[in-house]
Amino acid sequence: MITAATVKELRDKTNAGMMDCKRALEETNGDLDAAITLLREKGIAKAAKKADRAANEGTITARISADGKTGILLEINCETDFVSKNENFQGFVAGIADTLIASNAADLTAANASDNQGLSVEDTIKAKITEIGENLLFRKYVRFEAQGEGAIASYIHMGGKVGVLLEIGSTKAETVASDGFRELIKDITLHIAALNPRGLAREDISAEIVAAEESIFRAQLTEQGKPAAMLDKIIPGMLKKFFAESCLLEQGFVKDPAMSVIDLLAAKSKELSDTLSIRRFVRFGLGE
Repeated sequence: MITAATVKELRDKTNAGMMDCKRALEETNGDLDAAITLLREKGIAKAAKKADRAANEGTITARISADGKTGILLEINCETDFVSKNENFQGFVAGIADTLIASNAADLTAANASDNQGLSVEDTIKAKITEIGENLLFRKYVRFEAQGEGAIASYIHMGGKVGVLLEIGSTKAETVASDGFRELIKDITLHIAALNPRGLAREDISAEIVAAEESIFRAQLTEQGKPAAMLDKIIPGMLKKFFAESCLLEQGFVKDPAMSVIDLLAAKSKELSDTLSIRRFVRFGLGE
């Protein structure tokens, strides 16, 4: 006999509807584990039908390990702003983030395969699709492990619309604990969120992008009637401005545009009697 208590237990374990739980137990002769498997199979089948629906809302979140040496940034999308702001969805994403910071998942494929209380993260998301009735998409994931001295930091902006993960290096372990260092990483993550640099330095901007910009500059100058002989003298200056706008180290610091980010690093290094460097960063924009 299938009792109400068994149906409730199955519902608590799966978040499926009461009638779905009752039917699953009936089909499996009351075997709770088999019923869970059956609901998962049905849930995955239902989820697949929603997989082609656009998921452009959602949230970006981050986690930093207690020692500041590991950090993750991830984006999970849903279909509507209503769901993205819902506490149930926010709690679900927070749970995935907690699972992944405790894992060794280095990329999105490994993150999807990570164990989350007996289910893979991928299957956990599929089950959630069935529960809330919207398509969900685990769009982006990145993990940083600090190399040597330094720290990983994160910044979430606009309620999860923008997220930044940053690694800053130092040469002294004690520097990381200083107020000046903490202020620096806060300022730089905020700067990255606001100015959205294309890369850290010039070598991070692909040759294809640079060539495309140069082509645009030539077309603009020609349209303005500049003599062909003058173009090769004008374009280097335009490219210099492009790099100053695109490369994090060359950008004017968001709180003091007269100072570049690399100058900010130099000033803070002198203040803290250390040599500080930005090793890498990533910025997520929701749905990008």
